[in-house]
Amino acid sequence: MSRESRSWYKYAADYGEYNPIRVGSIDGTDEKPHDRAIVRAMLTEYVPDKKLQGNPANTLFIGRLHIKTTEETLYQEFKRYGKIKNCRVVRDIYTEISKCYAFIEFENFRSAKEAHREMHLKIIDQCEIVVEFEFGRTLKGWKPRRLGGGFGGRKESGQLRFGCRTRPFQKPLETTKPINFNEIHRLYKKNRKT
Repeated sequence: MSRESRSWYKYAADYGEYNPIRVGSIDGTDEKPHDRAIVRAMLTEYVPDKKLQGNPANTLFIGRLHIKTTEETLYQEFKRYGKIKNCRVVRDIYTEISKCYAFIEFENFRSAKEAHREMHLKIIDQCEIVVEFEFGRTLKGWKPRRLGGGFGGRKESGQLRFGCRTRPFQKPLETTKPINFNEIHRLYKKNRKT
């Protein structure tokens, strides 16, 4: 899969490297973050799990699942697009309660692409799901949503992230307090040492 064919390519800076400020910008020209989540993404470091196996290019991220949605339900919904190698609902390691997202790995890219196109915003267990390709192992510098990164976003949240199919174009929010980049740099260096 070439870089140009990936939907996120035009929103990622430096030839395929995830940049929180650019991804959070409407037109890719912002130089300052417009919300605290982007600052958090700049200060954190994310390393994908090295134990993960499988082909990340054939893997889909399924988000906004119902808390009771199981692997079997997802398997039944997605098997019509091709052979599934692995289906995993991410759960809390202590309580084993679903974290409401999952990963599905298909046998080939064509099946994953078709499922990506057809299943986005479909209803499963009374919830509208989001279907995207896995970025954690395919996009250098990726920061997940829980660390202030990710793609997508809604106008109501004020956390705009572009590159997904849902891109609510709106003027970036004005921050009430100017952002002190010296302080951000100091915190970044402090976090790198620990």
